[in-house]
Amino acid sequence: MASLPNSRRVTYEEWLQMPEVEDVKEEVVDGEIRIMPLNKWYHTLIVDNIQFLLATQLDRREARVFAGDFGLIIRIAPLTARDPDLAVFNMSTVVEREGYIHSAPQLIVEVLSPSNTPKDMGRKLADYASLGVPELWIVSHKARTVEVRLLEGGELRRSVVLSEGMLKPTCFPHVQIDIARIWAD
Repeated sequence: MASLPNSRRVTYEEWLQMPEVEDVKEEVVDGEIRIMPLNKWYHTLIVDNIQFLLATQLDRREARVFAGDFGLIIRIAPLTARDPDLAVFNMSTVVEREGYIHSAPQLIVEVLSPSNTPKDMGRKLADYASLGVPELWIVSHKARTVEVRLLEGGELRRSVVLSEGMLKPTCFPHVQIDIARIWAD
């Protein structure tokens, strides 16, 4: 992950006026625009598999599964906007303003990349917890595991790490995902 050269901190209002960028992933952390490497093929395949497995079990009128490329506003000052790999929203709770989401999804999925440092992931977890995200899955292609974290006491705490079996999102108890299907290509 790299910051823009000679970058300065931007406000929410300044950021809203900036042109949309194409062919690049970016997040804003404490007003600093951060450019992230584009996802590798395995990363994209895993996100697509999970999105398909979730979306086929959810009623689109009630819940939607979005893969990246949208701004999730964590806070306006200092501006922090994340771009999770995948987010599942109960549509009745979505708050959209100025084209960005200002409310917590019920589930976030992050697929680990080589650029994810422990410090970076810790910061993301803290940001998602501060927004009130009740559940987060951290998917490791390398280890072929899914770490489930649940919001407890204001923190996303590790609940379980699975390498096989079924994933069952707490906010959508009728949904079940066989972990083996996440890696299918």
